[in-house]
Amino acid sequence: MTPQDQSSPQSGVDFTVNGKPVRVGGSPIRRLADTLRDDLGLTGTKIGCNAGDCGACTVLLDGRQICACLTPLGQVAGRSVTTVEGLVEADGRLSALQAAFHRLGAAQCGICTPGMLMAARDLLDRDAAPDAEAVRDALGGVLCRCTGYTKIVEAVLAAVGGQSADADALTPKALSGAAVGARLAKTDGLPKLTGGEIYGGDHAPADALTLRAIRSPHARAGFEIGDLAAFRARHPGVALILTATDVPSNGYGIYPTVKDQPVLAEGHVRYRGEAVLALVGDAETLASIPEDAVPIRWTPLPPLTGVAAALAPGAPALHASLPDNVLTRGRVVSGDLEAAFAKADVTAEGAFETAFVEHAYIEPEAGFARRVGDRIEVVACTQTPYMDRDEIAIVLKLQPDQVRVIPTATGGGFGGKLDLSVQPLIALAAWILNRPVRWTYSRPESMAASTKRHPASIRCRVAADKAGNLLAVDFDGDFDTGAYASWGPTVANRVPVHASGPYRVAAVRALSRAIHTNAPPSGAFRGFGVPQTAIATEQLLDDLALQLGLDPLEFRRRNALRAGDATASGQVLAHSVGLVACLDALEPSWKRARAEAEAFNATAKGPIRKGAGLACMWYGIGNTSLSNPSTMRLGLTREGRLTLFNGALDIGQGSNTIMMQIAADAFGAPIERMDLVQGDTDLTADAGKTSASRQTFVSGRAAYLAGLDLRAKLLRLGNVGDSATTRLIDGAALLTAGAAERRVDLSALPIDAAGCVLIGEGTFDPPATPLDADGQGVPYASYGFAAQTAEIDIDIDLGAVRVARITAAHDVGKAINPIQVEGQIQGGVAQGLGLALMEEYVPGRTENLHDYLIPTIGDIPPIECLLIEDAEPLGPYGAKGIGEPALIPTAPAIFNAIRHATGIRVARAPATPDRLRAALKAAGVVT
Repeated sequence: MTPQDQSSPQSGVDFTVNGKPVRVGGSPIRRLADTLRDDLGLTGTKIGCNAGDCGACTVLLDGRQICACLTPLGQVAGRSVTTVEGLVEADGRLSALQAAFHRLGAAQCGICTPGMLMAARDLLDRDAAPDAEAVRDALGGVLCRCTGYTKIVEAVLAAVGGQSADADALTPKALSGAAVGARLAKTDGLPKLTGGEIYGGDHAPADALTLRAIRSPHARAGFEIGDLAAFRARHPGVALILTATDVPSNGYGIYPTVKDQPVLAEGHVRYRGEAVLALVGDAETLASIPEDAVPIRWTPLPPLTGVAAALAPGAPALHASLPDNVLTRGRVVSGDLEAAFAKADVTAEGAFETAFVEHAYIEPEAGFARRVGDRIEVVACTQTPYMDRDEIAIVLKLQPDQVRVIPTATGGGFGGKLDLSVQPLIALAAWILNRPVRWTYSRPESMAASTKRHPASIRCRVAADKAGNLLAVDFDGDFDTGAYASWGPTVANRVPVHASGPYRVAAVRALSRAIHTNAPPSGAFRGFGVPQTAIATEQLLDDLALQLGLDPLEFRRRNALRAGDATASGQVLAHSVGLVACLDALEPSWKRARAEAEAFNATAKGPIRKGAGLACMWYGIGNTSLSNPSTMRLGLTREGRLTLFNGALDIGQGSNTIMMQIAADAFGAPIERMDLVQGDTDLTADAGKTSASRQTFVSGRAAYLAGLDLRAKLLRLGNVGDSATTRLIDGAALLTAGAAERRVDLSALPIDAAGCVLIGEGTFDPPATPLDADGQGVPYASYGFAAQTAEIDIDIDLGAVRVARITAAHDVGKAINPIQVEGQIQGGVAQGLGLALMEEYVPGRTENLHDYLIPTIGDIPPIECLLIEDAEPLGPYGAKGIGEPALIPTAPAIFNAIRHATGIRVARAPATPDRLRAALKAAGVVT
């Protein structure tokens, strides 16, 4: 048989996959990734971009790494392909490489993990003892948005000479009462390493139809839909066309008063990428239809781009319900601002701008829906199953109990998967057709349609006295919330609370506005506006320290909030205010870095300058001045096992493992006796959104209470006192009080619908109060605190910055699992580095992960994590959140390092080489 015959559609293509011969039919130009996933069921090979940019689809072809999305089927004829499923050894043991990834926490959300493993396997097969630089070179084609890459490099190096292991040996184990604080591997980590984890695009019923949205090519336009009947006649594979008139309730939103975003646009569009109609049919037919074949007549209108245009006199209001384009305002005012500035010895002020930032999670939005009688089931990636359930019910005009949301694994979120994406339309189509419907966004579609980090335009001035005491902060920030509200109200409310930073300040005026433009909606993104705020205030604090001749760390320590201090909102912080401890922990490395940079610069003859910068942050955990409850349940089975019914979505941050550690210790059982049911709205209680760093603090407390409740019920059943110890064995519980032991026969007890003989439940809603007209009140029950230093090299001729080292000290209250905490800090630092130096989404132009730059493994410096544990009494075992705090201080620390190296202040983020070169030239640093 000739190669031409082998690759012909008629005869099929013969090749070997994971050591087994296969024959696959189809076109020789079909993507290998699609063949592996759709024909062979090897969904461990992920698709993040279909353009060779992300590397998630990396497999081995004759032992060398390739992108399966760029490799046509015909090229593998007669050759050997290895996927992540093939790394598992013949006896079912995980390879040493997989075991190292598991043990060291190298997989977070897991969507990039198969690609990382395959690239690492290629390296280790060629180099038995690589160094860290060789690992970074070999894995440079695979992007990760979660981990910050540090633990991935550590895991590859640890795999050298390592041992394979069976699944039981890799199962996290901790003695009763010893799970909290232990460096346990993820309880749900193994499927991420074997290709067994199921994400939104990985499966759907065999008879599922496909949905395709038709989106606006214009940022602002009117439109008319033409003859759809004639269109359908030309395309018989189209089973259904949905327009706005088909949507029972064509608007949804986070807040009851802000339901401003339609599922499908009605007569006009407000941003490029807004969905106008949806086609449902077989995938091949939908893919063959040119965009301009759909009968839509457009009337383009001048768009409002940027807040200046939206606020200009005579600018049209984009929403009929608003008198202008200001969606909402935020305000915090305390003290006598003008008097404070009048008596100040030094002041600093500036204007700062930040850009749109794309979430760039490697997994695009995806899922499927099916109708089951008078109910609809939606299986999709999400950060908020109960909010999805309620909003789908609104869209379809159903009761909430008619909607079931079954979350898949989520391949990164960072706030971007809080808003509905695929869910409403697949639910509606499946409801109408009574047939399953699936939808996976393409990467360009995801980037056009998903929410972004709010661009900010900030004006700020600060003042201090000659003793180095902060006196005043005057902050005014405009935030581009795009075409629809999304999380604009949250950002506008959160920013003023945080604008003065984690410092004692006598007088504060902090104002914010969320402003509508014809840009994609700006939504939640790891920090809700606080990272933009810190970029402004933390640079101005360095200005004050410079004028006063004070060390920037000492200046911050002098003014840092402490227990007993009042914030600008009038809240007295009674506990867990660990900023001073963070600064103390950083001081040795800070002094070393400053001295080394200044010594280098004093004798520098070439273009390289070194700098060391510092920034602090604080972050309110959870919703701002709103109820924020979570309910968790812990069940005991006849077999003597525990089941955690956990509605808190793990999107890579490790909350599944952390909740199990907390519940296990609260009940008093080893963690290996616990199983997990996660997210399904039919099986779990509402644990609230995975956002605002709330899950460890809020849901963790609820899990702790559920463990205590179940323990109390078991002790009552056994008629023993609270001091008794518990031990679970197969079919029974042994309760020991002093010298007496009582056996409770669980196998004979009746079970409930969940298969449990006893259920414990815990609910926690952190105390907060509404803010008054001046922003006074208790917006959050607890705050995270942190300080980070950045060491950089800058080439002043090119304006290019290399971050050489980050040291991050974070007050986490209590590190429930230090591996997961470190991973969150390292991942947050990576995103903060991107915010500082490279990430800028341009609406209408940025459509892929080739043009939109996120940090690669080669961009990330060594990151030292210093964990400060200033216990929060309300948190489980003293813990509080870390997800958002990890990112916030990184960009301002880098910018302050640039200032230290060159003397220039960064006024616009990202500080790309061309912008820095222009600023250096304007300042006379270079010619």
